[in-house]
Amino acid sequence: VQLVESGGGLVQTGGSLRLSCAASGFSFDENSVGWFRQVPGKEREGLACNTCSDGGPYVADSVKGRFTVSSDNAKNTVYLQMDNLGPDDTGKYYCHADSPYFILIRILGVMTPETGQWGQGIQVTVSS
Repeated sequence: VQLVESGGGLVQTGGSLRLSCAASGFSFDENSVGWFRQVPGKEREGLACNTCSDGGPYVADSVKGRFTVSSDNAKNTVYLQMDNLGPDDTGKYYCHADSPYFILIRILGVMTPETGQWGQGIQVTVSS
């Protein structure tokens, strides 16, 4: 299983970015892909997933209305569209593949044993 994020970078406040997570080596039918971010000194924050909520997408309240998750199964790629970005969105963004159950409860902040696969992460920096 391999996950590779792309699309990060530097953007001004109010701008947009689309992150991509290219996945290989596992079935999209059986697994979900979630997006998380990490800021130094803070706990990991769950953002969204493609199919972890009764087979459909889930977006955390903290970013709802600004972030959208989508998938292209033909390309084995999951996207995170991020709009109206602000400095608080600065961080390292990771995609993570696992069962839908574990992806959802991790997004909700439940501590679990580490399972599944993580990408290497990609930096997003929003300048003020």
